[in-house]
Amino acid sequence: MNSAIVRAKAIKLVIFDVDGVLTNGSLWFDSNGEFCKAFSVYDGLGIKLLQRAGIETAVITARNSPAVAQRLAALKVNHYYYGVEDKRPAYRALLDQLNLTDSQVAYLGDDLPDLALIRHVGLGATVANANPFIKEHAQWQSTRCGGDGAAREFCEFILTAQDKLHLLQQDYLEM
Repeated sequence: MNSAIVRAKAIKLVIFDVDGVLTNGSLWFDSNGEFCKAFSVYDGLGIKLLQRAGIETAVITARNSPAVAQRLAALKVNHYYYGVEDKRPAYRALLDQLNLTDSQVAYLGDDLPDLALIRHVGLGATVANANPFIKEHAQWQSTRCGGDGAAREFCEFILTAQDKLHLLQQDYLEM
């Protein structure tokens, strides 16, 4: 059996980076110097599916952005850390708070600030358009680009490995 599938079976927490993962990494600035981000609704539903399956979700991001705060509130992501350059302390705090081990955590990132967590968690993952050096260290890689359904693909991979995706999909047939 694929090593990533075996690792995915143990996951109880999925942590996401934002720029380049939940967005395509672009920053759009308006005339006042404020920036905007575009998020994929597909990724949002993937996060909600994880939550419905009883898997905790979290975000650790280097940028402090009202747009991110609004999106995470809408998705009911309860664990988030903004403006974090070194993501390791936030990661350790999450593990302590949720009483989890490294092997129970998955992380989806795309660039150098994500590398330590990608290498440390039970299932380190990246997106199709990630930095090539990051791809060398991830156990799983999406076929989709960041901000274009890569997070949804990762969520469904974990849910499939845990035999939960089919049941969640069936709920939509019965609505």
